[in-house]
Amino acid sequence: MMGSVDAAAQVIRLVIFDVDGVLTDGRLHYCEDGRETKVFHARDGYGIKQLLANGIAVAIISGRSSESVNRRMKELGVSQVFQGCADKRPVFESLLKEARLTASQVAYVGDDLPDLEVMSRVGLAVAVADAHPAIFETAAWRTRLPGGKGAAREVCDLIIGAQGLGPDE
Repeated sequence: MMGSVDAAAQVIRLVIFDVDGVLTDGRLHYCEDGRETKVFHARDGYGIKQLLANGIAVAIISGRSSESVNRRMKELGVSQVFQGCADKRPVFESLLKEARLTASQVAYVGDDLPDLEVMSRVGLAVAVADAHPAIFETAAWRTRLPGGKGAAREVCDLIIGAQGLGPDE
C-alpha cells in the first residue's frame, strides 16, 4: 500500500485540510464570553509552511467557522480558507477549477463523515489516526498521530519526501 501512497503523493499540487479533528484535536473550547478558541500544534504549522515554500498549495475547508482559524492561517500564509461549509464538495470543485488541477493532484486530510465526499474523489485521501471508523475505509493512508497532535505534519512530510523536496530553512 505504501508504494501506491508514495506514487499518489508524488503528483500532489494542493493539500486540503479539514480543521476540527485534523488541525485541532476536535474539542471545542468556549470562553466565559462565548468566544470559541482553538489549539493548533506548532509542528503542523511548520509542515504547512514547508508545503507552501515548496510550491504546494494549501487550502482549508471547514464545516465550522472560527476567527481563530482565520488568524492561524494568516500567520501561516494560507489564503484559501473556506469556513462554514456544510457541503464541502462545491468548494473542492471551485478549487480544482481555479487552480487548473485534476482531482488526482489533490490530497485531502479528514476525520469525520462530512469529509467523505471529497475524500472519495481526491488522488490522496488521508485519515488522521483518531478519525471516525468510516473514514478509514475511504482513506489511502492513515497518520500515526491523532488530529491536532502532529497528524498534519506527517502528511506534509509524506508529500515533501515523496516529491524529493527538502525543508526550506
